[in-house]
Amino acid sequence: MSQQTRPDQTDSPPRWKLIGPGLVVAATGVGAADLVATLVAGSQYGYALLWCAVLGCLMKIVLVEGAGRWSLATGKTIYEGWSSLGSWTSWYFGPYIVVWGFVYGAAAMAGTGLPLHSLFPVLSVTAWGIVSGLIGLALVWAGRYGVFEKVLGALVLLMFVTMVGAAAVTLPNLGEVVTGLVPMVPDGGLVYVLSLAGGVGGTITLAAYGYWLREKGWITPRHMRVMRIDNAVAYAVTGLFVVATLIVGAELLYSAGIAVSTGDQGLLDLSEVLADRYGTVAGTVFLVGFWAAAMSSLVGVWNGVSLMFADFVGHVRGLDADDPARRAGGTWYRAYVLWLTFPPMVMLFLGKPVWLILAYGVLGAFFMPFLAVTLLWLLNSDRTPREWRNKLHSNAAMVVCALAFLALCVNEVRKAVSGA
Repeated sequence: MSQQTRPDQTDSPPRWKLIGPGLVVAATGVGAADLVATLVAGSQYGYALLWCAVLGCLMKIVLVEGAGRWSLATGKTIYEGWSSLGSWTSWYFGPYIVVWGFVYGAAAMAGTGLPLHSLFPVLSVTAWGIVSGLIGLALVWAGRYGVFEKVLGALVLLMFVTMVGAAAVTLPNLGEVVTGLVPMVPDGGLVYVLSLAGGVGGTITLAAYGYWLREKGWITPRHMRVMRIDNAVAYAVTGLFVVATLIVGAELLYSAGIAVSTGDQGLLDLSEVLADRYGTVAGTVFLVGFWAAAMSSLVGVWNGVSLMFADFVGHVRGLDADDPARRAGGTWYRAYVLWLTFPPMVMLFLGKPVWLILAYGVLGAFFMPFLAVTLLWLLNSDRTPREWRNKLHSNAAMVVCALAFLALCVNEVRKAVSGA
């Protein structure tokens, strides 16, 4: 993000709109797997972990604000910041983004295929997944942010209306909802506490926020206030969505002692419960919301992580920051979109190799601690202009995030190794 691309400082003040980079990053981070984790937590513990879902959204606000502040204050991308900390960041990030993209591509396509197969069984889950991947490729291929943002906005509206609507029809017990905001860890619930606080909306896409700010045209410190509003409102909307998911789990499943499957299959189970309880229309509408949640993550990753990959390769190859090859729609951006789309299709047919899943689990577990620790480093050093460095409250919040994600990292690595 070079200085030459910055608009004149006399431009009119930037305006904030509901649909912006914040809602894009928040919606991309909340996929079907996050919904199932929240749903299962509600089905097992009722409202006891509601506070944890809220805390998780607050943690994402802290980290995404830090990533956005770095980009606006310095005019540099997050990867340029990481590379200034030493070559070790590239040795971690390079293998991670390659392995992550391959495994995530298969998971994302399968996740969109499940609800589409339930709605339209004329094609298999795999076939619908491949169709979704190709649609994602077509939507982001040109790298036009305006079109991408509008598509994400429509998907967010669908997923929000369906999940909040599902929560509303269950007639939640408001007294228990309020009680659930009091921090406590039920017996055997520590893993769910970590998963809810760290997992909901927490992926590599958080670091893509600065790239979406650039594509939006918010690229100077003058955009700092609008960025903070954008980020806070986006995660408030996401928080309501996550709370609605937990309410559905608590009211529909916990009270009736109904268990749902882990993985994306759990959302199909919920659609059947809704259909049995409230009619076929309710189940169908929920499946549409399930698809919207899965598709928003797919399209968001196809665009945002491809921007990160293009910046990474361009930087390693010594290309200028404004070189078209490392920007949206450029050579390396499109190369990663293709990597996300076509090679993972093999996994849809042949299954997932154990060694690859192990690498994915271990490398992925380290990303959120990596992001938290590197942001602490960058935002407390002379790499950031003094005015925009972390204050005491920002440091305290980021330290809490780093410790929480380190604990989650240990748990995820343990699961990945034992599962392999």
